[in-house]
Amino acid sequence: MKRFVFWLVRLGIRPFMSSGVPLWLQRYWSRLVSMALIGPRHANQTSDLVAGIETLRIEPANRQSGRGVLFLHGGGYVSCDASSHEKLAAWVGHAAQARVWLPEYRLAPEYPYPTAIHDALAVYETLLDAGQDPEQLVIAGDSAGGGLTLATAIAIRDSGLPLPAALVLYSPWADLSLSGNSIRTHASRDAMIKLSWIRWCADQYRGAVPANDPGCSPLFADLSGLPPILVHVGTEEILLSDSERLVE
Repeated sequence: MKRFVFWLVRLGIRPFMSSGVPLWLQRYWSRLVSMALIGPRHANQTSDLVAGIETLRIEPANRQSGRGVLFLHGGGYVSCDASSHEKLAAWVGHAAQARVWLPEYRLAPEYPYPTAIHDALAVYETLLDAGQDPEQLVIAGDSAGGGLTLATAIAIRDSGLPLPAALVLYSPWADLSLSGNSIRTHASRDAMIKLSWIRWCADQYRGAVPANDPGCSPLFADLSGLPPILVHVGTEEILLSDSERLVE
């Protein structure tokens, strides 16, 4: 299964994640490839509007009452949505035995920084207003969604809202300036991400903001006072250094 997923990503996704591929096709292809993945059995899904944002709610069969995960999908801030990440989010919910909310935050370049943070923060606040206990809520995200998770947690802290119980970051993209060593050393080793594409994504998302601005690159932000953070990353990933420096 691991080899199948590797080659699915290498041959099925990587060629289409390119600045030379029209953005509409990148977005369409990410949804199409996700159809080859398998999610947990008996997970119920419904679409809701949360803070005016289309949000997929996933109820795993083993859910424990009160537990929740706000999952922020990756895609370089320019691509992917709930349909491309529903199975990954469902597996996270299954592992956590928690309800999952998977919002379709607005994407760049149509909606550059800080729109994604505003959307994620609005969803979080709405969930709390609806009665979700923050001490039973985790924010999680992959790649750009991992960076967005960290940026959202900083915004929650700075706004004075109750913090979530924890953050879970899968291969977080936390440095849009691409200053990490693995950006160079792992450029040909990463199964999914091309350097040229991620550089293009950074430019689309940050707009006129400097790439090392702590708002869009939370690696450089003040990380004090945040809840516990769990980081997962692979040794062959181009974003490895983001995780290593973040943990350090």
